Amino acid sequence: MKYLCLIYDEESKRGTMPKEQMDAMMGEYGAFTEGIRKSGKYVAGEALQPTQTATTIRVRQGKISTTDGPFAETKEQLGGFYLINATDLNEAIQLASRIPSARTGSIEVRPIRVFDGQ
Repeated sequence: MKYLCLIYDEESKRGTMPKEQMDAMMGEYGAFTEGIRKSGKYVAGEALQPTQTATTIRVRQGKISTTDGPFAETKEQLGGFYLINATDLNEAIQLASRIPSARTGSIEVRPIRVFDGQ
């Protein structure tokens, strides 16, 4: 079964993190990504640009409107994701708990919905 692991962290802390600490965290991400790829559980994963680069789109009565940034102001922002294969939710949680940002932010684990015909 596929699960999406959404990585939430405070963007403002990334900008103030000492270079050595940021380099160490990026090294941990590299090691995690390499390990999950070797395990065969990795499907996809990407980091996202900061929220100020986001555009929120709505269509109301056939008209498109756009707003800069995310829809809601929150303490933690979506910074990236991993799409993984796991046998069940317990395994997905165990894999997600190894994502480095789980120690400073949060990881939302959600099963991928499979529709008929897929």
